[in-house]
Amino acid sequence: MKIGFLINPIAGMGGSVGLKGTDGLAEEALRRGAVPIACEKGKKCMEELKMDASTAILTCSRDMGEDAVINNSRRYEVVYSFKGRKSTSEDTKLACKAFLKEGIELLLFCGGDGTARDVYSVVEKEVPILGIPAGVKMHSAVFAITPKGAAKIVELFVEGKTELRDAEVMDTDEAAYRRNELRMKVFGYARTPYEPVLVQQSKSLFQSMSEERAKEEIARFACEFMLDGSLYILGAGTTIHKIAELLGLGAEKTLLGVDAVKDGKLVGKDLNERELLQLLKNEHQAKILVSPIGAQGFVFGRGNQQISAKVIEKVGVENVIVLATPHKLSETPFLLVDTGSEELDELLSGYMSVISGYRMAQRKEVRRG
Repeated sequence: MKIGFLINPIAGMGGSVGLKGTDGLAEEALRRGAVPIACEKGKKCMEELKMDASTAILTCSRDMGEDAVINNSRRYEVVYSFKGRKSTSEDTKLACKAFLKEGIELLLFCGGDGTARDVYSVVEKEVPILGIPAGVKMHSAVFAITPKGAAKIVELFVEGKTELRDAEVMDTDEAAYRRNELRMKVFGYARTPYEPVLVQQSKSLFQSMSEERAKEEIARFACEFMLDGSLYILGAGTTIHKIAELLGLGAEKTLLGVDAVKDGKLVGKDLNERELLQLLKNEHQAKILVSPIGAQGFVFGRGNQQISAKVIEKVGVENVIVLATPHKLSETPFLLVDTGSEELDELLSGYMSVISGYRMAQRKEVRRG
């Protein structure tokens, strides 16, 4: 069996520095101090992957794939080499065409929604695709939950033990996203190996009058306990934004960014990891308010990488507060964390109380992504 493997080297770089994406902004991300993460995630998957000699990895040159497999004792072949100093979206598409010519049976890629879109635009339903999560946003349903999970799915696929399903490839308007407008549409439906628990669901938006009432009840309670003098780091999403509205900060709070509030006043807007850490230096007590992504269940690691492992460790896991409406919780089997630190993910795992109404909470299981 032949498996195509490619990495988008710039995927995910915009997350921790607050760019809400990396498309067209790789240089700006580097200027802000971003560190490439996709190659390490691709390498992690390759290190976990166990296959016999009959399966070959077809990949791309340098940091588009080869760097992640060159030190692994497995058979691989570079079938696409990009010519510039850095690879581009066009290189991703050309690599996919090269893979198809070689007769691959599965295309494994490492990146985010933009990479998934580029891959699907060439492959469509000709062969199954599977994503190793490394982007800022991963709303598509073609991604494994973790690099390790991706490796396990590939193993099962090679053994003929996985089902194939149609999964949404989501197209998010990054320019609008940076303006705090969430515009998503289904770009297409790809074939992907499916293994429950190891594959993420596509993002769901829950909108109804009852949802709005539930958000307001949660926000009303939050406005009460937020008067304790602590610094509150507010994550993204409409549930958290409702808190800002009741505090009279609705026009200032970013819908899709990370902000900070203290004593009812906005003290930091659209903050990145470095700015959060700087703000925390002067605070004796801080807490983090986050809401899981609908249906996916991710609390950390999807769209809020600014709240990094370093930030969470500085605040303390005991000061992480999760909020979600009863309906969102009912549609989310369990919560997931993917902070980039296995040790921290382990600390966050277990059962936690999730605020779901005014002075109401539900117990929910948290698992490592």
